[in-house]
Amino acid sequence: MTIQINYKNKGQKSPSGNPVLFVDENFNIRNIKKFISNNEFSYLLDLLKTSDLKKNLLFFEINSKKTIFLISIKKNLKSSDVESLGAKFHSYIDYDKKNDYVINSDTINSKINNFVGYFLHGLKLKSYEFNVYKTKKKRNHISINVTGNKNKVSVKDQLKFKALEEGTFYTRDLVSEPGNVLHPDEYAKRLKSLKKNGLKVSIYDDKKLKKLGMNALLGVGQGSIRGSYLVTIEWKGAKNNSKPLAFVGKGVCFDTGGYSLKPAKFMEDMTYDMAGSATVVGLMKNLALRKAKVNAVGVVGLVENMVSGNAQRPGDIVKSYSGKTIEVLNTDAEGRLVLADALTFTEKKFKPKFMVDLATLTGAIIVSLGSEYAGLFSNNDKLSNQLLEAGEKVEEKLWRMPLHKNFDKLIDSKNADMQNINYVGGAGSTTAAQFLQRFILNKTPWAHLDIAGMAFSKYGGALNSGGATGYGVRLLNQLIEDNYE
Repeated sequence: MTIQINYKNKGQKSPSGNPVLFVDENFNIRNIKKFISNNEFSYLLDLLKTSDLKKNLLFFEINSKKTIFLISIKKNLKSSDVESLGAKFHSYIDYDKKNDYVINSDTINSKINNFVGYFLHGLKLKSYEFNVYKTKKKRNHISINVTGNKNKVSVKDQLKFKALEEGTFYTRDLVSEPGNVLHPDEYAKRLKSLKKNGLKVSIYDDKKLKKLGMNALLGVGQGSIRGSYLVTIEWKGAKNNSKPLAFVGKGVCFDTGGYSLKPAKFMEDMTYDMAGSATVVGLMKNLALRKAKVNAVGVVGLVENMVSGNAQRPGDIVKSYSGKTIEVLNTDAEGRLVLADALTFTEKKFKPKFMVDLATLTGAIIVSLGSEYAGLFSNNDKLSNQLLEAGEKVEEKLWRMPLHKNFDKLIDSKNADMQNINYVGGAGSTTAAQFLQRFILNKTPWAHLDIAGMAFSKYGGALNSGGATGYGVRLLNQLIEDNYE
């Protein structure tokens, strides 16, 4: 479904369509009387007497061709609440099955700047569908016209929201692709296309990675007929040569678990084990599209964890890019091996101001936090607080989890510098983060976001309709907007 949004300018003829009007939290409709006919006003007054006013959105069919939507604006709304209103409105028009709607911005009475922008942003985010492989499509087109002289969305803000939507949708598209289509070879190829947005893309293939000594990353992908890659995506939007902000993503395009094989049930969902990398890619695309005034770099490790005669075995020992050795006790704890090399490489090559990595890393984080919060682990309080605040603003919430030297003994190995799992049991997400922290060599501020419970939703959420959520793009964009531009 495509949604076209049009802004009516002065002098243009008022568009026709189903009116979308805003009222106060008590559904007092006096302020909208001049925008509808007297008969419609009287009709609405009667219907409201028997309506459930606890809802924040009501709609009334005036006749077979016209529906009037009333949306209540409660006091003390946040911008994320307005986005949720827009998303809820999309759910209603999806049910209504009409094609033309008119939002009257003059009926809005709110202290929130850019109310219309946030409302339409939520609507657009909710409208996403991944139907590439559907032979029969749903409705093709919905037109939404915005009228009124108040609450106008500036051209600058329109472009900002559009960039954020395109970045989020690109992330969702990548996560939604099946493993037979978006394998590491295809993924790396697609990332080349980002150059047209002004991003510098560098691709390190198997040969280059072997020469660099990225044996932890290469070990994960050695069982696949596909290549393994590290891809860097650079955006230089600051006028100076300030240190870049770095974002690192796990890109396991399909995860069988390797010889530590996963159960067959739900293995099909392991196409989304590259969601961390997709978030990084979507963020970088968003920054380029909106011409963000910041220097940033995205680094993604792309592999496929398969079973074959050449696959990594439990008990193998590999030497990472950092020089530290790892005993691979479980081949299904593979994401941390990819990130280990990617983090050290990012720190050494780009000397960033901070590093944030994202990964669908552990099932344990879902046990801890479900699908309401991503786990946050960090060596820096300032960065943690900035991330927590950004997450609250856009409703992509984080919960800080502990890191402590006492956990180190759980991943110390008798045969190498460390082992990739804690065999004692417990603290699965923390020991995974503790493992990653060992590859931050120069005390760079760092945060690890375990998004295993947030990247994909079978049931849908406030701003998505089920499937890939695009979690993290809006969160990290907010972090940058609030603190680094």
